[in-house]
Amino acid sequence: MKRRTCPIVAAVLLLVAPSFAETPARWTLRYQPIRVVNGTPVLFRVITPKAVRTLSGKWLEHEISFTFDAAQKSWFGLAGASLETKPGTYPIELRAETKSGQAITYKQGIRVQRQRYPKVTVLKVPGRYTAPDPEEMRLIARDKEIKAEAFKTLSAEREWKGSFQRPVTADISDVFGVQRVFNGAVQSTHQGLDFRVPTGTPVAAVNGGTVILAQSLYFEGNCVVIDHGQGLLTLYLHLSEMRVKAGERVDKGQQIGLSGGTGRATGPHLHLAVRWQGVYLNPAGLLALRLP
Repeated sequence: MKRRTCPIVAAVLLLVAPSFAETPARWTLRYQPIRVVNGTPVLFRVITPKAVRTLSGKWLEHEISFTFDAAQKSWFGLAGASLETKPGTYPIELRAETKSGQAITYKQGIRVQRQRYPKVTVLKVPGRYTAPDPEEMRLIARDKEIKAEAFKTLSAEREWKGSFQRPVTADISDVFGVQRVFNGAVQSTHQGLDFRVPTGTPVAAVNGGTVILAQSLYFEGNCVVIDHGQGLLTLYLHLSEMRVKAGERVDKGQQIGLSGGTGRATGPHLHLAVRWQGVYLNPAGLLALRLP
């Protein structure tokens, strides 16, 4: 005999049966590197609980711009923790707008651990770089104004694409974050990555962008600064020659100059620096990120 289900029981079963298609989705936030330390760049990847047309974020008092990656069906954005960031858990706040105009938000804590950087390296440079005379002080003040003005001209749109590449093929001679003493007196923090290369080595742009400064400066020597968009800059110091001009659009791998030992340098090398929204980050960390 064929069994029949009572209509009332069937209705109850429909009411209590789980509807998996309607289960609310969750925010998914991932980042690299897995271990975040002071001084490191960070790539955030976000999957929103529903389709959105815009996504932005805030972390460590800095705004983060996100771009949608259709291939991965997720949003990505670059950020960073400054050298001065103390160990702790800092919330990232995400804000999105759905296609219907609804605002949705999400917050998640990101742990920043302490990185111990080398303390002191004793270096010898010409005396004018540690005890400049009045005329040299004037040049230093002028350069400070030039750099401050250049750093204002940042493009809101992302100009980089894919992972960042090394500007030269060479060994590292000095790392980011080293506390240094020049001529036994002047202390400074090494805010870049030094590559051991002889004078005249071709130097390439680490990614696409726009040159915002190409000029000889007192400490930096011949210096090129590239704006990669969304507050991200790369700086190339101590060049013997500059082969680009301010306002020029450059591609990843394009030659921008030749290495040298101009400015406050102990010898020929390339100094690469990464600046994001006014703070210097470890270039080695940026070069290690796998980017879309």
